[in-house]
Amino acid sequence: MAESTWYLIAIIIYLFAMLAIGYWSYKQTDEYDDYVLGGRGLHPFVAALSAGASDMSGWLLMGLPGALFLSGMSEIWMAVGLLVGAWANWKWVAPRLRSYSEVAENSITVPSFFENRLGDKSRLLRIIAAVIIIFFFTFYISSGMVSGGRYFESTFNGDYLTGMIIVAAVTVAYTFIGGFLAVSYTDVVQGVLMFLSLMIVPVMALLALDNPMDIFTFASENPYGSNGVVDNPDYFNLVKGVSVGVIVGNLAWGLGYFGQPHIIVRFMALRKPSDARAGRFYGVTWMFLSILGAVFVALVSTVFFTETGNSITDQENFETVFLDLAQVMFHPLPAGLVLTAVLAAIMSTMSSQLLVVSTSLIEDLFKIFAKKHPSQDTLINLSRTMIVAVSLIAAVLAINPSDSILGLVGFAWAGFGSAFGPVVLLSLYWRRLNATGAIAGMITGAVVSLAWGMSPLSDVLYEIVPGFFLALVVTVVVSRMTKAPNEKITSEFDRATKLARIVGDDADASFEEAAAQVDNNPGTARA
Repeated sequence: MAESTWYLIAIIIYLFAMLAIGYWSYKQTDEYDDYVLGGRGLHPFVAALSAGASDMSGWLLMGLPGALFLSGMSEIWMAVGLLVGAWANWKWVAPRLRSYSEVAENSITVPSFFENRLGDKSRLLRIIAAVIIIFFFTFYISSGMVSGGRYFESTFNGDYLTGMIIVAAVTVAYTFIGGFLAVSYTDVVQGVLMFLSLMIVPVMALLALDNPMDIFTFASENPYGSNGVVDNPDYFNLVKGVSVGVIVGNLAWGLGYFGQPHIIVRFMALRKPSDARAGRFYGVTWMFLSILGAVFVALVSTVFFTETGNSITDQENFETVFLDLAQVMFHPLPAGLVLTAVLAAIMSTMSSQLLVVSTSLIEDLFKIFAKKHPSQDTLINLSRTMIVAVSLIAAVLAINPSDSILGLVGFAWAGFGSAFGPVVLLSLYWRRLNATGAIAGMITGAVVSLAWGMSPLSDVLYEIVPGFFLALVVTVVVSRMTKAPNEKITSEFDRATKLARIVGDDADASFEEAAAQVDNNPGTARA
């Protein structure tokens, strides 16, 4: 049997499993809130792996190993920044956002939370936030489709466009059918696949080397020969040859976590705020070990491909090193199963983003302008329609990609981190924040990130640094210069803060009972 046939069998099994989860989720979904947020009943393990899988995407298995292989360990600063950022997000944002989003009129999207938290009657804050989500996620989804096309190029030596369409079609199908539950539970399967593959592949390749210890010296002392990359004497040096701006920019990727809608929406879907503690343990542990696996994929590849004489499919960005390594190492059937991990990474992120965009289009734009409140079925069907529409636009952008996977992801990541990150943090921790300041900060973050990222300055410093901090300053200054929030908003802030501390510290505390305690004893509730 041909090698590609084995790969195809493994992938078909995987794709049907994803569709089966989508159908199961469809049977569990009765209301619009279930389709969008799973009824706020997500287990912390599911939330953690879902957030991790939708966050890491093809970057973890393709973008990061390729960057490390090509440029050396100076790229590790990005992984460090992301790990710290993920921990901080689970620690400081997750429990408070879970509590506050329910207190703030049971908000089910990030834009609706901003509006309800700040009492914006103009609807401008919500509309601007929705437009930012739609704009940047279109590029983010496009990066997933690029990953899908390159996946099929490397795995089947097939056509980029055909692979892109297949990956997009299946992802759209199960997201379309099952909504939030389908996205979350398929993410768990995908996260487990990614983790196991990143543990197994580099270990097996390492054992196949004549001298495994070569991985710590080869890249800095020897040419890569047929791979077309010259040796790098500073390969293992974390700082030499790398500017302070590059290091700061890579670490600053961690700032992006606070503003990623497809990640923080998992916090809103947790069963209760105290679940954030378990979610942090599961999520950060998964992420640390997975990043470690990606690092070793790159290290082993520097020796493996030269020693064995095998070539790497992507000779420009080297983003196929993991795919190529798995194909060489294993029998076609287990190799096919391992390769589905890349497909899993791609699809998990795309599905999460498609759902967030479609929800924002309906919940944050359509419902604002609709003359009458649509039925539950109408809202679900409209969300499904938007999933298809957004995927078609992203597919058009992905037909002729002009940037690397990491470049596309970095552009969208910085946009969200700059526009939403400061507003999310200040919404949860600063009583004085008002809608005018939030609007000014969001626009500043989005515009600065976009302009900086499209200019030569992005080669000096990653755009999230100026975007995030300028947005933070503008939000605070404008809030201070304009009218303070009214008593209703500040009272709700105090109530949400007290409630988050009660249910966030006590795993056995009932959210409803804690809310009653705060309402009945506002002066004595534990603060």
